Amino acid sequence: MGHSQAEKAATRERVLRIASRKVRSEGLNRPGIADLMKEAGLTHGGFYKHFASRDDLITQAAATALADGTAKMERSARKNDQDPRAGLIDAYLAARHRDAPATGCALVTLGAATGRGEQELKEAYEKQVRTYLDLIAGLGGEVTDDARAEAMLTLSALVGAVLMSRAVADENLSDELLNTVAERLKKQD
Repeated sequence: MGHSQAEKAATRERVLRIASRKVRSEGLNRPGIADLMKEAGLTHGGFYKHFASRDDLITQAAATALADGTAKMERSARKNDQDPRAGLIDAYLAARHRDAPATGCALVTLGAATGRGEQELKEAYEKQVRTYLDLIAGLGGEVTDDARAEAMLTLSALVGAVLMSRAVADENLSDELLNTVAERLKKQD
């Protein structure tokens, strides 16, 4: 790859990373091209050198945001050698995760919009759901039908608890949602 091609790829990646954070924090409809390009240190006119349209950028940014979570989930599970599932639950249901939607799990922030979105976006979301289900189901060793069902319950509770904890106005209720769901999920073993 030539110098200018490498530069173009790096610039495209920078715009994609910024857009990925924006779609997690602001949703799919909010990030404007001009603001994204300005934050990347570029002009609005350069946008079309990297993306076919705003929809193209947003779809790719959402897919990037979704895929970013896999490494985080794997690291979280490895933090607790004795109980990887508990490590994952504790990290996911932490106040730090709740308070950082721009870098948090995109399943939480993109769920409702994805349900109303284009097929390509739904496929990226589904891919991430399947990845997380496989990861969670495999934490206990052998992946059985019961392990997969428990993974579905766990993932649904994780995503739902973070979503609701971000949406309520009462800080105490927000903390209670995270703590209670974490406690109950860890008792399921």
